[in-house]
Amino acid sequence: MEKNVGETDRLVRIGIGAVSGAASLAILGGAIETNELLAPVLGVASLALLGTAYTSKCGLYNALGINTSE
Repeated sequence: MEKNVGETDRLVRIGIGAVSGAASLAILGGAIETNELLAPVLGVASLALLGTAYTSKCGLYNALGINTSE
């Protein structure tokens, strides 16, 4: 698979991934009172965003024919 995530897209993914990961850990640590099922959802979203930012490859973009790296 070719790189299909551009630089701006990558930076946004890193930012949102970091915030969602921190929120997931805060929920697990008890610093944020909310539904406990939200923590693993945010954790998985964080890993997906950070992983696609690191590799600059997004499977969903590939399936939809989107390329922000041009």
